[in-house]
Amino acid sequence: MALYNAGNDVSLNNTNDLSNDTHIYEDLSIIPLEKDGFAICELCGRVGRRGQFYPRNNKFCSLRCHASSTRRRYCNWRYKLMEGAEHMAGLIPLEPLPQLQHWQANFNDLQAGPIKHSAALVANSYEWKDELFGCDFLAAPVSLFKHAPLHEMWDNTFEGMKVEVKNTDCENFSEKLNDYFWVATVLKVKGYMGLLRYEGFGSDDSKDFWVNLCCSEVHPVGWCATRGKPLIPPRSIEDKYTDWKKFLVKQLTGARTLPANFYTKLNDSLVSRFSIGSIMEVVDKNRISQVKVASVCEIIGKRLHVKYYDSSPEDNGFWCHEDSPLIHPVGWAFRVGHPLDAPQSYCQRVAAGRYIPNDTTPEMFYKYPSDEPPLFSEGMKLEAIDPLNLSAVCAATVMQILNEGYMMIRIDCYPADASGADWFCYHQRSPCIFPVGFALSNNIPLVPPAGTSAEQFRWEEHLQGAGAAGRTLFAARGHVVSHGFVAGMRLECADLMDPRLVCVATVARVVADLLKVHFDGWGSEYDQWLWAHSTDVYPVGWCRAVGHRLEGPLQPPPRAARRPPARAARQRRKFLLNLPTQPKRVLKIQT
Repeated sequence: MALYNAGNDVSLNNTNDLSNDTHIYEDLSIIPLEKDGFAICELCGRVGRRGQFYPRNNKFCSLRCHASSTRRRYCNWRYKLMEGAEHMAGLIPLEPLPQLQHWQANFNDLQAGPIKHSAALVANSYEWKDELFGCDFLAAPVSLFKHAPLHEMWDNTFEGMKVEVKNTDCENFSEKLNDYFWVATVLKVKGYMGLLRYEGFGSDDSKDFWVNLCCSEVHPVGWCATRGKPLIPPRSIEDKYTDWKKFLVKQLTGARTLPANFYTKLNDSLVSRFSIGSIMEVVDKNRISQVKVASVCEIIGKRLHVKYYDSSPEDNGFWCHEDSPLIHPVGWAFRVGHPLDAPQSYCQRVAAGRYIPNDTTPEMFYKYPSDEPPLFSEGMKLEAIDPLNLSAVCAATVMQILNEGYMMIRIDCYPADASGADWFCYHQRSPCIFPVGFALSNNIPLVPPAGTSAEQFRWEEHLQGAGAAGRTLFAARGHVVSHGFVAGMRLECADLMDPRLVCVATVARVVADLLKVHFDGWGSEYDQWLWAHSTDVYPVGWCRAVGHRLEGPLQPPPRAARRPPARAARQRRKFLLNLPTQPKRVLKIQT
């Protein structure tokens, strides 16, 4: 009887060469993958027998891949050789395919594992798996989220790949090995979730399962061999083939698998440019007309948890993405003329141009064009998304022009506050402000100024009574770049009225480059109008991939008939807080 270990074929005469911790199995159902018997094409990622690869170093699966790689190396060599020449100024060196870069059998890369998640953070987190089996489930592709990990390579990479995953259809676990694995094929991809089928099931879909492709359950082919873990066929089909090893060789020849450095690239894509302790200026959640000095105390998937300088221990602080327009570098308020709440020592050192290592700098933030002339003047009328009720587009007024294209506006549907506490800062290029008539032309209900009913409000009449300044309207928005979102797409979205929460959501409507996002199970009054490129929306499976808790629907949707009901997700509550300066305004903000 042949004996196998998880890395190489071992005969009885060679057992003395094994280390003491090498496990030898007499059970022929345990099929290893031989690390030295397979090769992976450096260019296209195909898996095959090492002896059939080209040239002698076994790097390429075909002469075509070998010739293509030679051409790429030649172009890069010429570029480096003539880098200073004028006629080479526009030549860009060719790079390997992004999803298969440096795919040579670098087993050190295989040692890089997925991100370790805090059990407390993902406890009772909502699972998409039951909904994914629905025929009408439409997940927004990862490529639509330019801030999402690996967005540039994700959608065209995984379908048809072979991977090694945990074998849950297995009995009699060994005491020395706490998990067994088998090879599976990725059939479909929805967001970061993949539908997998174990090799050997053919067209039988009874054991198909969804798994997050970024989690610790998914590995490239060859991972088990490097870790000394056995490959065991599922119990349901263990008698289907007499020679499972021959079957696997046939299935894997010419197949693709994950890049060896997949987890390394995933982890790198989640590294924030900020660090714990970074100091910045953040919109004050209790007085939106000012920014407040705060510092970063936690980072999850480039989402920052910041706490204000004078926060009490009970204050949960504020959550936002690192590309959010609500955060700014140290000194921003002084530079643009925005109200600031900060310690006196902070104001003194910033005014004197003295900075400390933890201060954030302008280079760490997105910068609008600063050389364009102002497009607005005080008193202009416009339409804007209400920052305190993101489901509403309201009539608004420009109250003050700041520097660098920023301005303070006031939502006109609320009673005026003499202190200016109800003003909010928008940049003149913000996607959340619109010309007069935008709502009407796009069939969006417009919330009129206070004291006017929506049925009776007409912009023409209102502008006549607003004076000359009010009649000056800014130009229509520029060209809208196609974004790919359509109504009905499912995603995960931060609740900006309680931004520590990321919730299950659906695109309810698309207007130009705006998305109306609906939180599943909640009323339409909790919907949010968001820019299509907002960093507050994420693909299905993002929370699981980065270790963030996902809030489920208020009322879970019907389960697919083929799956047993899962554990009910913890319900999400909306918290209400009255603004101190406006006791009649009700906010949904968690403090």
